Amino acid sequence: MTERVIPLADHRYASIVPLVPARPVVADGLVADRLGRPLHDLRISVTDRCNFRCSYCMPKEVFDKSYTFLPHASLLSFEEITRVARLFVAHGVRKIRLTGGEPLLRKNLEVLIEMLAGLRTDHGEPLDLTLTTNASLLARKAAALKAAGLKRVTVSLDGLDDAVFRRMNDVDFPVSEVLRGLDAAMEAGLGPIKVNMVVKRGTNDHEILPMARHFRGTPIVLRFIEYMDVGATNAWRMDEVLPSAEVRRRLQAEFPLEPLDPAAPGETAERWRYVDGRGEVGFISSVTQAFCRDCSRARLSTEGKLYLCLFASRGYDLRALLRGGASDDAIASAIGHIWQQRDDRYSERRGQPQPSPPVQGGRRIEMHYIGG
Repeated sequence: MTERVIPLADHRYASIVPLVPARPVVADGLVADRLGRPLHDLRISVTDRCNFRCSYCMPKEVFDKSYTFLPHASLLSFEEITRVARLFVAHGVRKIRLTGGEPLLRKNLEVLIEMLAGLRTDHGEPLDLTLTTNASLLARKAAALKAAGLKRVTVSLDGLDDAVFRRMNDVDFPVSEVLRGLDAAMEAGLGPIKVNMVVKRGTNDHEILPMARHFRGTPIVLRFIEYMDVGATNAWRMDEVLPSAEVRRRLQAEFPLEPLDPAAPGETAERWRYVDGRGEVGFISSVTQAFCRDCSRARLSTEGKLYLCLFASRGYDLRALLRGGASDDAIASAIGHIWQQRDDRYSERRGQPQPSPPVQGGRRIEMHYIGG
């Protein structure tokens, strides 16, 4: 079996058109990669656009007015997304997370959510259907998202101080609107809600305790994420990473914590709770404590590229199969074969000498393109 390497139309990312293996890979829900990791989670990016310009994701100096985003014709349609999602579910996916960019910028997203909410596992169970958002549009959309079948949301929020938050989103967006979106999500029943705070040393680490105080005693789970080296545009530096152990030390100085067991295998966040019972916090430590060994996540870009790791430099062009007349069995077999060959564990290998990029000009995908 051979693979043909082709560039995207805009030449930013490399992709491979997967061939259907001669020996079919049956979608029996038991597919595993070379390290024995199952395929349980699928993250689907529905747009590469965002209305924020956070420096760690879409810095304004790169993603300015002249930046060319993907044209609408390149994006997977809702029908194509649902079709390929159904094939992933047949391979064992139980959780689908919609991401972006900012997913709420995708027009009529509620229609897609209703379509995905209709999918069932081989045991007839509904999927865990979730969405990650910056919450800028959540106040006006929360009720419709819930009515369409969305289970819960995760909101990105990097500080409560309005000046800090406006500086980090770099579009002068007020934190009050995000908090209003959180209130609307709770009222609509989109829970349990998680709030993700990317902690960047020297930028917003002084907001750790104010964030903890604000969400302590509420149903919302606050999670602290180490500033990651995703993509090639965020000028990542190790000295700007505040390790989760230090974040936890700062919290414990004011609020005693005790560890919790993982909620599910492959969970990225290390869970802790306040000893006095007033809530839970999480720590996502992809820089200092790799969790590659249990990673069960695949990522689908907005125009149908399958990525096996957040730090990948190339994808597999499922859109070519979807629009090339391939049958469901053929596409499912191709997906299964790709996953069986997977051995990605970038975070474990970080700092070790890396092999040459798989294609000329290969570089890691950007966060806005594939979601976190």
